[in-house]
Amino acid sequence: MGRFNLVIAVLSLSLSVCFFPDSASAQLRQKYYANICPNVEDIVRNVVNQKFKQTFVTVPATLRMFFHDCFVQGCDASVLVASTRGNTAEKDHPDNLSLAGDGFDTVIKAKAAVDANPRCRNKVSCADILAMATRDVVSLAGGPSYAVELGRLDGLRSTAASVNGNLPKPSFNLNQLNAMFASKGLSQTDMIALSAAHTLGFSHCDKFANRIYNFSRQKPVDPTLNRQYATQLQGMCPRNVDPRIAIDMDPKTPRAFDNAYFQNLQQGKGLFTSDQVLWADRRSRPTVDTWARNPEAFKSAFIQAMTKLGRVGVKTGRNGNIRFDCGRFNG
Repeated sequence: MGRFNLVIAVLSLSLSVCFFPDSASAQLRQKYYANICPNVEDIVRNVVNQKFKQTFVTVPATLRMFFHDCFVQGCDASVLVASTRGNTAEKDHPDNLSLAGDGFDTVIKAKAAVDANPRCRNKVSCADILAMATRDVVSLAGGPSYAVELGRLDGLRSTAASVNGNLPKPSFNLNQLNAMFASKGLSQTDMIALSAAHTLGFSHCDKFANRIYNFSRQKPVDPTLNRQYATQLQGMCPRNVDPRIAIDMDPKTPRAFDNAYFQNLQQGKGLFTSDQVLWADRRSRPTVDTWARNPEAFKSAFIQAMTKLGRVGVKTGRNGNIRFDCGRFNG
């Protein structure tokens, strides 16, 4: 009898592992706030629209912040938390210092607008507001609009040390990219789709200077880089340039969310090594070529990848709460 009970227990555990691999992400659903804060998506969208009218930087800043948040301890708005005397938070890690302030401002203003509604006050997480705002900025830039799964709680910790090794570097090759994305439950196809966020925004010159000046002893310029584009980059980013100087990541349509990113890769105009390798490596080239000629296929893949990204490391129960102030832990 005891052995039978043991077998049943093991079988039950196995079934729970098989059918509920991530109970935290399982709680996410569309229209999560329908009976809690029915107009939350409209409230957030209105704030994002106003911020977008003030500056286009709202778009890449918010999109990049969502990615950086989800890849470090999951989508829990921990990247928004400010450092204190006793703790250096995620946002002050060197890899996050280039996150534009307009992304933070967008979420903070959206949170204030949501909490201004008595029915919604302190009932919508900063993590969910960031997820909604990210969808809205993509749509405003001409990208797809999509239903966002909601129900995340905000994280209870934020440390600069937790960022180490969790964000892809501009120098990554395909194996390194795939390994990092796989560690978050994302496929190569997801990785290529999410990389296309580089169709928006800007980069500081030091992030790619090695490709145009010091690639190797024999070849100072990366041979996978379009020669004319390399000359243009050298003109915009001369040696010893002011580190605050930044250039558009997409030389073709820097203010539009589109598939020009993939067309640029076909022409050797990927800004980072981690961009250009997607076409240079024969394992990923077919996907780049497909999306370069089929924008609708790309948009569909991007929606799927963003949905999967939004499920990474979701906090539930005692592992999270709803922060009163997105930049500080409660209490």
